[in-house]
Amino acid sequence: MSQAHQHAAHGSVKSYLIGFLLSVVLTAIPFWMVMGGAFTPQATAIGIFALAVVQIVVHLKYFLHLDFSKEGKLNTMSFLFTGMVIVLLVGLSIWIIYTADALMMR
Repeated sequence: MSQAHQHAAHGSVKSYLIGFLLSVVLTAIPFWMVMGGAFTPQATAIGIFALAVVQIVVHLKYFLHLDFSKEGKLNTMSFLFTGMVIVLLVGLSIWIIYTADALMMR
């Protein structure tokens, strides 16, 4: 194998444990919110959504190692571009189907 092949940087055990603990906490809080019934349904839904977004960021940073450092910038940009393509593909497909349905119902 040639020396030109670069290996991706992996996290340490400490970073994996931090990510795991954050994931557990970010899963336990919404579970408590639902099971405890201490909040209104709207507040519970908003809390679950907000904590889900935070958990996605935790997974991207600690498990997928996506960041804007010099080494990880290409992977991060590739991930963001892929996400944009998926959002456009799904969003525009829904728009086309909705518009076609609206035009056929005239």
